Amino acid sequence: MDLVVFDLDGTLLNKQQRISDFTRDTLTMLSRAGIAYTVATGRTFHAAESCIEGVEFNLPHVYKNGVLVWQPETSHYSHKNLLSGEEIDAVLGAFAEQAITPFVFTLESAGKHTVFHSPVQTDGCRALLKELTENRGVTALPLSSLPEGSCITNISSLCDKKAAAAINQELGNHSHLMAYMGESLYNKDFAWIDIHHSAASKGGALEMLKEPLGVERFICFGDSDNDLSMFEIADEAYAPANALTEVKDLATEVIEHHNDDGIARFLRERFSLS
Repeated sequence: MDLVVFDLDGTLLNKQQRISDFTRDTLTMLSRAGIAYTVATGRTFHAAESCIEGVEFNLPHVYKNGVLVWQPETSHYSHKNLLSGEEIDAVLGAFAEQAITPFVFTLESAGKHTVFHSPVQTDGCRALLKELTENRGVTALPLSSLPEGSCITNISSLCDKKAAAAINQELGNHSHLMAYMGESLYNKDFAWIDIHHSAASKGGALEMLKEPLGVERFICFGDSDNDLSMFEIADEAYAPANALTEVKDLATEVIEHHNDDGIARFLRERFSLS
């Protein structure tokens, strides 16, 4: 089968971090036409849950850029790439050098996440804490209470661009770490930075699903550098007009902007949906 794979932020979601009614209707048409699709995102399952609520994503989902693969039929993660103690220490050290609050995401029972953080020091970090706790319903606790041996999936923050770039450069020297950074889609005053194990990628997770799902061709949609790995393994790769230049350069075609239902409009034409 062909498998259509969607990134969320900057791709399938609009600027309100939601799937529009037009896109929702398009996905229903896609399902009725027997075309398989799933999601591959930098978000956690619970951060994505409210965004994709009401849409049937029945096949395995790829979360945290390939760190985790969620099996919706059995409600469990079949794949995990977690950070080691040594890797965590390196990341926390880089954050401390820039006086930026690290948000440490742990994997708990039933697939839930808890975030542990040091004292909040900047407006960006305060904005991220509010987003996580008030909008995404994540439990946030002091970093000092992080249990020994916790399953840590990633460490993130929202900060000024200079600090994010410095952290990104420092962690580039660690072969087992993968750092992504970019301007925040929803708060242009800040940049986001997210670090996870280098063994994880969207493309790697999709390759792992290829045989079990019987996938013959991948058709991928994405806008940022964390989508490049799945573009590299895709048979067709499409970037919305708002995508990074390097993503557009690797795309089969550049389509309309994510906030103009570009992906949905393309899907209706590509698969003759009506």
